Amino acid sequence: MQNEEKILIKKVALIKASRYRNSILFSIGYDIKTPSEISKEVNIRINHVSAVLKELKTENLVKCLNEEKTKGRLYKLTNEGEKILSFIESNSKRNKKY
Repeated sequence: MQNEEKILIKKVALIKASRYRNSILFSIGYDIKTPSEISKEVNIRINHVSAVLKELKTENLVKCLNEEKTKGRLYKLTNEGEKILSFIESNSKRNKKY
């Protein structure tokens, strides 16, 4: 397995290991969202959303588009985050054969 593929698998495992990480990644999807929008959509308290966003940012899966703001921050997936989302989506569809 090549190094890039190992990193991809490691990050997919990270997302799948947590309902919160998984829900938040899918909530953002290919859109731009605030933590409040994510919180309402996935029914996770805002403090948990913020903690997960920080973790996903550290893993280079999301980025904040307006870091200077304290309210109304906008988040979107990085290219790597979109790759992970796409990988999980395509594997979910393949595994649902029943």
